[in-house]
Amino acid sequence: MREFLVIAIALLPAAAQAASPRAEIQILLCEPDASLERKLDLRPRGAPYETWLFDDNALALLDRGLRLRLRAKPDGSELTLKVAKQDCTTLPRNAIPKGEGKCEYDVYGDSSHGAVSLTRTLDATVARDLLAGKVDVATLLSEAQVRFLRDVAKAWPLPSDLRPLGPIANRVYRAKGYDVDISTLPDGQRYAEISDKVRLERASAERDKLIRHLAQANVDVCADQSGQAAAKMKRLLAR
Repeated sequence: MREFLVIAIALLPAAAQAASPRAEIQILLCEPDASLERKLDLRPRGAPYETWLFDDNALALLDRGLRLRLRAKPDGSELTLKVAKQDCTTLPRNAIPKGEGKCEYDVYGDSSHGAVSLTRTLDATVARDLLAGKVDVATLLSEAQVRFLRDVAKAWPLPSDLRPLGPIANRVYRAKGYDVDISTLPDGQRYAEISDKVRLERASAERDKLIRHLAQANVDVCADQSGQAAAKMKRLLAR
């Protein structure tokens, strides 16, 4: 089975972006699983965790550029709303309250788009009830998440038949200054993401630098550099 590695250059919180916009560069790699650990010198960091995504059977949220994600970690769970294709420089004032989210630029190949992420924490009991279908995900969204959906994304209320898709098993590693998140879908398909922080104006140069680094490590870069979010959601829905 082919595997994909995503190199992601992560962003700072929104409060810092006015002075220094940030970018997330993503490079997909097609490399056999057995050689990933050796070529990237992966070292485990932190405990494994699970990720669940929420959508309906028609993937209505995905079609509108929206993602709802629950990360269930040993020390707590995080419910995140991500809204694609946003201009980080022109968002309404207080659209992203301090400490609750960020706006970043996702870079895939030659394309670049802003994306807003807003996160709230859930305790273990509430997270279990959500995954068991005892509570509707829309009722657990924070005030900031609801306000962004309603006033900016124009996507409120959410569909009434959203359900959890997953679990995706995640494990975080450290690799020569990069954080590597390797995720495995229930059908065995695997993806990985290496993260580092750069300024937006450095994105192109840093992407070239990473490509050279991967070439020197003899890591196979995928010809298709489009994002994998849709592919993951469709595989999860097909279970």
